[in-house]
Amino acid sequence: MSNRIDRDEMGVATPTSFQNKKTYFEFLSHFETRNLEKIKAGVLNHFDASAKVNASHPINEAVQGIGYYLDIILPIAQSLDGFTRQNYIVLGGEYQGTEWVTSTGYFYGHFNKPMFGIPPSNKMAFLRFGEFHKMENGKIVETHVYLGLAELIIAIGRWPLSPSKGYEGLVPGPAMHDGVLKEESHPLTSRSSADLVEGMLKRLATEDAQWKPYWSDNMVWYGPGGLGTYATIDAFDVFQRPFEKTFAGWGDGKADGISGVAADCKAGDGDYAFLHGWKMITGVHVKPFLGIEPTGNRVFMRDCDWWRCSNGKIVENWCMLDTLHLALQLGRDVISEVQANQINSMKLTKK
Repeated sequence: MSNRIDRDEMGVATPTSFQNKKTYFEFLSHFETRNLEKIKAGVLNHFDASAKVNASHPINEAVQGIGYYLDIILPIAQSLDGFTRQNYIVLGGEYQGTEWVTSTGYFYGHFNKPMFGIPPSNKMAFLRFGEFHKMENGKIVETHVYLGLAELIIAIGRWPLSPSKGYEGLVPGPAMHDGVLKEESHPLTSRSSADLVEGMLKRLATEDAQWKPYWSDNMVWYGPGGLGTYATIDAFDVFQRPFEKTFAGWGDGKADGISGVAADCKAGDGDYAFLHGWKMITGVHVKPFLGIEPTGNRVFMRDCDWWRCSNGKIVENWCMLDTLHLALQLGRDVISEVQANQINSMKLTKK
């Protein structure tokens, strides 16, 4: 039996969640202007001045409040000419007394200037994002932003680690084009989605793959850069089970006396569910990963997901993992390696 079986159940979208989503949509509307000053004004208006703001490596911890704009959005916008944001999932929900809103999609534009140390491709580029905002009294008080920087590095042909066995590239939004939930969802539908996904999660890391019946046979797992995307339950199974065994004790670490590894939020909203944990999974690196030989290091994974459910099965799953932060814990600074490789390439070109 999986040691995950005693996990706390997911929450669901509440009337407060619906009001928070309305506020969130007001905030997101500032991006539609493509005007940085208006986006900044939106952040000042919707973020508490002392809001805690985290983002994927190499940002990690941004300044409070305005840091969402200064340390995350502004550098991306300055790197991408024609900076545009496209959301294909927007949800909300309650978890253990806290209210959250979340979205995922892409930032895109012409990649003409370095971004967080990644050299520009001078071509069109897409940067996947996922963000989770904790809300209190109509204000954002805590934020975690996932950025698909590993996917971007792979797309521009500068990935220094071993390639994944999955598809690496642009991933679409929901097949039903219904992931932006502007209407209030029915609580029974939200509970059904939450229970379905949580039932599956509780059975991960079981030897006989008890999680498989929860999925449609033709499911799609849109994985993070370095891990790749897989279609059909059989193809995903070939990836998932070896991945779990790459990190001994893959899970919350309680059996090893580790604490503080858990979801920060997880809830169902209509036919969708979401989850995020800045320390979501831990384990000890015991098998090769991305071409990195076993280090024996204990790692902590920043992980998030959005799921679409239909007819009692999970049919689509968008997963983001802070791959660069994970690689750093295994002794590989991907961005520094990309920069070093670029310098060496330039030297060779000059010769």
